Amino acid sequence: MGLDFARDPVDAVRVAATYWRTVDRTRRKLIGHTFAIGAFATPVTRWLAKPTDAPIAHEGGRRVGRSDLDELWKAADEARLRDSRCGGGNWKARSVTECLRLNAPLLTGTYSEAVGRELFAAAAELSRVVGWSAVDTGHHDTAQRHFVQALRLARAAGNVESGCYVMATMALQAFLRGHPEQAADMADGAYERGRGHAAPRVLAFAKLAEARAHGHIGNTKAATAALGRTQELLDSIRPGTHDPAHLAYMTHARLATDATEVHRDLNDPKRAFTWNELAAPMPADRFTRATGIRMAVLATSHIQARDLEPGLTAANTSLDILSNVHSSRAHSYLHEVTRALAPWKSRPEVSDLIHRTRTELPTAA
Repeated sequence: MGLDFARDPVDAVRVAATYWRTVDRTRRKLIGHTFAIGAFATPVTRWLAKPTDAPIAHEGGRRVGRSDLDELWKAADEARLRDSRCGGGNWKARSVTECLRLNAPLLTGTYSEAVGRELFAAAAELSRVVGWSAVDTGHHDTAQRHFVQALRLARAAGNVESGCYVMATMALQAFLRGHPEQAADMADGAYERGRGHAAPRVLAFAKLAEARAHGHIGNTKAATAALGRTQELLDSIRPGTHDPAHLAYMTHARLATDATEVHRDLNDPKRAFTWNELAAPMPADRFTRATGIRMAVLATSHIQARDLEPGLTAANTSLDILSNVHSSRAHSYLHEVTRALAPWKSRPEVSDLIHRTRTELPTAA
């Protein structure tokens, strides 16, 4: 049911095609299933041991052409944009899953080795994006399967950079599901495997995922080192060099935003405020969810510093933004704020915020 990581690339493509064709039925069968960190063990081990396959051509159904590849890349780009604006639960998310199902025959179509490599890379990215949307809505069991198939297709594509990006995303899911130790190892593994193959922006994403995991563990030294390496990688980017467009969001401003959250987790509001000042304002029409999350993180940091008024201001701003975003992950940040406000819950302005959060974001309760 999507967790297979076949050794043979031909088998891997067949498994992915079968999973995509049956993705709707699989999702229904998964009701009641939960995320299992152990299900990542075999995929991670096999990818780290051998991140690329030899290229394969295929003779099967209709011939895969340039327009097919462009459609897959376009679907991934549009899905990323909708996810940032509206959250993974937006009504169009289903159309992306439908795109996976409709394009499943491409994997068993007719294509050359070169076309096959790009086909698998595009399919891996689309599967990764759909997986992250599932994480955003709390469907971690489904997300886990999309990520495993994305990692396997990245290997079939012979694309270490793609695999590095997918595994770093898997590390974020593991961290969010309460497995920061394993997440730190996965992110570090993605970085080490990607060195010499992946663009600095991709490696920076992996190091930032590692920093977030260490922050959750409470390891200040390791978190600081990972953030420092992230900054060095971003500083090393030069115009005219290979730089994947779909990671354009991974900037110094993104580093500062996530570093703010890392130091919130480390219960270090002073450093959190310092990093927050370095985080440039995000266009709310494009990064709606990220803006709302950032304000919730800032609110919690103010509360850690026992500075109630700015904390409530940031929290109410976050609530105004996130009430229009379909993301249980984003909503959980505000519920963290309400828990931090427990010592002041008898105050009218605090009880009002708590009531609004529970009323307007019921899915995050």
